Amino acid sequence: MDRMAAGWINGFIGVVIFSGSLPATRVAVMQFDPVFLTVARAAIAGVLALGLLIAFKEKRPASRELASLAVVSLGVVVGFPLLTALALQYVTSAHSIVFVGLLPLATAIFGVIRGGERPRPAFWMFSVLGSALVAGFALSQGLAASPEGDALMLAAIVACGLGYAEGAKLSRTLGGWQVISWALVLSLPVMMVLAFLFMPPTFTGIEAPTWISLAYVSLFSMLIGFVFWYRGLAQGGIAAVGQLQLLQPFFGLALAATLLHEPVTWLMLAVTFAVILCVAGARKFAR
Repeated sequence: MDRMAAGWINGFIGVVIFSGSLPATRVAVMQFDPVFLTVARAAIAGVLALGLLIAFKEKRPASRELASLAVVSLGVVVGFPLLTALALQYVTSAHSIVFVGLLPLATAIFGVIRGGERPRPAFWMFSVLGSALVAGFALSQGLAASPEGDALMLAAIVACGLGYAEGAKLSRTLGGWQVISWALVLSLPVMMVLAFLFMPPTFTGIEAPTWISLAYVSLFSMLIGFVFWYRGLAQGGIAAVGQLQLLQPFFGLALAATLLHEPVTWLMLAVTFAVILCVAGARKFAR
């Protein structure tokens, strides 16, 4: 299997794992404070990551790599989880998932800025078209209904796109799972302290779905998904493989409808299908 094909396969697995993040977060914030959820998931994943690094005797990152790891940590360990958790207090997971359709464009832009990639002009046409479809859907739903939720989701997309591109760039030399592991470990001391500070006074009454959701976002969304995702971006290219994120709304909407019984309209499905079609065009002209 060539490097490009491997990158798309790894990237696809990562997207499938990430597609459950927002529905799981939506369930968790029903009983957990968003800040506690953010720091708890990072702390749990950080402890697991530290164990993996020790078990495999990984060498420490070079001093020149620490700044990039800090960007990854701020973007995907803290920024995206916290902003989405806050947003899901105002909007449904089905609504927020559609904003994920903006991630490919954000990732591609940061891939150019931070990764030095230069996609062909036609690539940008398809990427912008997919993002425009998502933005058009959001406008049709009435952004004024929850300006806080939509603003938080847009901020989350920017933070995540930067974290993805920076992590993919670093993965070329440090390794995919090592990048997310070291980013988690870098933030672990702060996350542990904050987890104790924001811990609820009692866990009595916390239902099983909430615990399952916390386990999912800690283990899969925060660690395992990134193992495949960063490897895929490094192998297949940040801009190219990043377009797979246009598939994430499709999987996410299906989960929201199945697990949370949230309404998924025909318009949502039509927009999702349209942005999926943009993947093929963007992939063709990514390099």
